[in-house]
Amino acid sequence: MEMRARLRLFKKKFASRGSEILLIVIAALVGVVAGLVVSAMSWISKGMHSVVFGIGMADWLSATPILDPLVTMGAPVAGGVVLGALFYLLAKRKPRAIVDPIEANALYGGQMSLTSSIVVAVQNLISNGFGASVGLEAGYTQLASGIASKFGMKLKLRRADLRILVGSGAAGAIAAAFNAPITGAFYAFELIIGAYSIVALAPVMVAAIVAALIARLVSSGGLTITAGDLATFSASDFIPAVLLGALCAIVGILIMMTVAKVEEVARKSSVPIHMRPAIGGIVVGLLALVTPQVLSAGHGALHLNLEGDVAVQTLAGLFLLKVMASAVSIGSGFRGGLFFASLFMGALLGKAFALGVDPSLTGMLPVSVLAIVGMSALAVAIIGGPMTMTFLALEMTGNFPMTVLVLAAVITSSVVVRSTFGYSFATWRFHLRGESIRSAHDVGWIRNLTVEKLMRADIRTVRSDISLDAFKESYPIGSTQRVIVVDDGDRYQGIVSVPEIHAPETDASNFSFPDFLRHKNDFLQPQMNAKQAAEIFDRSQGEALAVVDGLIGRRVIGQLSESHTLRRYSEELDRRRRDAVGETF
Repeated sequence: MEMRARLRLFKKKFASRGSEILLIVIAALVGVVAGLVVSAMSWISKGMHSVVFGIGMADWLSATPILDPLVTMGAPVAGGVVLGALFYLLAKRKPRAIVDPIEANALYGGQMSLTSSIVVAVQNLISNGFGASVGLEAGYTQLASGIASKFGMKLKLRRADLRILVGSGAAGAIAAAFNAPITGAFYAFELIIGAYSIVALAPVMVAAIVAALIARLVSSGGLTITAGDLATFSASDFIPAVLLGALCAIVGILIMMTVAKVEEVARKSSVPIHMRPAIGGIVVGLLALVTPQVLSAGHGALHLNLEGDVAVQTLAGLFLLKVMASAVSIGSGFRGGLFFASLFMGALLGKAFALGVDPSLTGMLPVSVLAIVGMSALAVAIIGGPMTMTFLALEMTGNFPMTVLVLAAVITSSVVVRSTFGYSFATWRFHLRGESIRSAHDVGWIRNLTVEKLMRADIRTVRSDISLDAFKESYPIGSTQRVIVVDDGDRYQGIVSVPEIHAPETDASNFSFPDFLRHKNDFLQPQMNAKQAAEIFDRSQGEALAVVDGLIGRRVIGQLSESHTLRRYSEELDRRRRDAVGETF
């Protein structure tokens, strides 16, 4: 009983804004969990590669020549069959739609299903373990964020704190995966939380550092790249960096559209969902017969091509094969993302650019530097997060002068993509589903602030056939400003102004309600949010509008004024602002 009382007291304290230190403590625990999740999933993936492909546990699949073509061809197909069987079993249970960390923070205040997150992680492991051209980062962040969300919901955290905790989980996952805590933190700020704030800095940063430390203790982890000898840079060095950034932006848009097209073709086909991964596995297997470097995420292949002497034609061919393998893998239903694939493809593109253009353009820049610049710029074009990818380059190489060039390239890439396309890979897929999400900014509260919650239900209506004398008797001057008029079937007809009806010039002998009706086709519906309602008020120039149950029935169920809508909308905006900056009142 005493333990339960203490737990209740703990939850009560945590629900208040004075719980910032406790939030940091919980974020540290989330960091421990994230580090263990990444280490465990990485170990399981390597174990699957060892069993399925017959390679050593210390070897990278994409860097190991596989002699048996049957294994190369058959493994992705077998993975597709296993994944398809899992899809079939899950479909019988009619599971809820899976919500990823970005969508959870944007629409649901950080609420995620732990069960669904585990399912995503298992599907990601199956896909990657059997050689599909996807990385594990999607599984890392989904599971770590899902566990963080579960912690937060158990503690009954406020909406703003729960969003921060979900971001902490994702930060820990990326930090542990790349041994890069600053990268993990900015991944959370830019992509999961949607903004940097002082109140989020400590918990997110603590989670990222702890996760990276745990991953170092448990596994060797981390991705280290040698960036060549670049002690300083000149103004002319920015020219190839900016040009490469613009090129990566265009290529990134084409890659995202290619993946979306493959998904559309698969969706419109008559092939059942549970059979699509096996068909995709056939294509991936055929591509792997050309080169096994298209298999899995591509960690080993990245090192091979960055450190080796590779011809431009070979780089270009491998780039196209990797694009095809990744697009088919994701489009056919294999679970995973393009995080590491975009890094790998960007490195190939950057190195091909360095070797293929006139040396007078690249000057004295080492080829490896432009490869890393391309790696970061293409990742920004597809994934987003310019500061995330800039810090990733810095933490992987430890080369600050090169990082300045990376920053120029990622800014260029980000601006071009935002100006011409407007989406990252994740938000582009949301757009294709019909969701208007451009980032992880919290817009869910706007959807929750509906007309149904704002309207007054205690309204009085009059029939359109009422006489003038009867109306004046029921609604004397000063009793109300306006009255909603309905027909004999209780369907909305419009709104009349009481002062206008009582005006001396109103002739009783020629009185007709239709002549006084306003806003005949301007009304609200209960499911609309406050922003949509404000737009209708602005368009109709009405101070108050009727709320009807639907376009067909048009039965009046309430009334809402513009002033009340704007006041509540402003109050919620101010509340979110205070939550973001950590104000207590």
